[in-house]
Amino acid sequence: MPDVFAALLYTIFVWWFSTGIILFLNGLPRHTFKWTMSAATVILVAALSALQLTSHVSEIWAAYCAFSCAVLVWAWQEIGFLLGFVTGSRKTDCPEDARGWRKFGLAAETILYHELALVVLGAMVWLVSREGVNQVGFWTYLVLWTMRQSAKLNVYFGVRNLSEGFLPHHLKYLQTYFRRRPMNAFLPVSLILSLAIAIPIWQSVASAPPGSFSAVSLTLIGTLLSLAILEHLFLVLPVPLEGLWRWGLRSRSAES
Repeated sequence: MPDVFAALLYTIFVWWFSTGIILFLNGLPRHTFKWTMSAATVILVAALSALQLTSHVSEIWAAYCAFSCAVLVWAWQEIGFLLGFVTGSRKTDCPEDARGWRKFGLAAETILYHELALVVLGAMVWLVSREGVNQVGFWTYLVLWTMRQSAKLNVYFGVRNLSEGFLPHHLKYLQTYFRRRPMNAFLPVSLILSLAIAIPIWQSVASAPPGSFSAVSLTLIGTLLSLAILEHLFLVLPVPLEGLWRWGLRSRSAES
């Protein structure tokens, strides 16, 4: 089980550290944004290339590589969104009289290009690895995309913790589309469905040969999904997540 434990710790570290780095870069002065986005684009191309190369390798190191590359692909759109390069066609506050489907449509406009970028990047990850035996990259991206969509819907429907502290000043208008409430009806559904997938994954980890490619691969994906489920729980707990990445948010003082 040491390989499984190592994969679990690696996933937790990547989840924590990558989020903090993105927040740190987002808090730097605005004149650095173009350089950050340029570097992220170079990394994106390299990550997609590495995904293609490792898609035909079913060894433990290749599972780690595919997982890491998928996270780097995901990071490109996170950076593009938070820096304001890839957001949506609407960049203003929600009208006070907006309700129902009208409000939902306006909210969708604020992240339209971001959502399209997510689909395009997901298609690229699938294309470069579709014929290989190593599908860790694709499943990693799929977990990230699915759970992020779920989190967005829950924030829109209403939760206790909106995590608005993560939004930079130039995206503060987004919080006018959020709703703060103790709970919403969709959250239990999203948690149950997520657990219905996570539990079989961990059962497969337990039954996989120790030290095998499948055991490590499933642990990487299962841990990531479990962390996403934990993030969903934090949406309604009276404990904000910002404290985990206070070090990444310190650069906000330099924002201009």
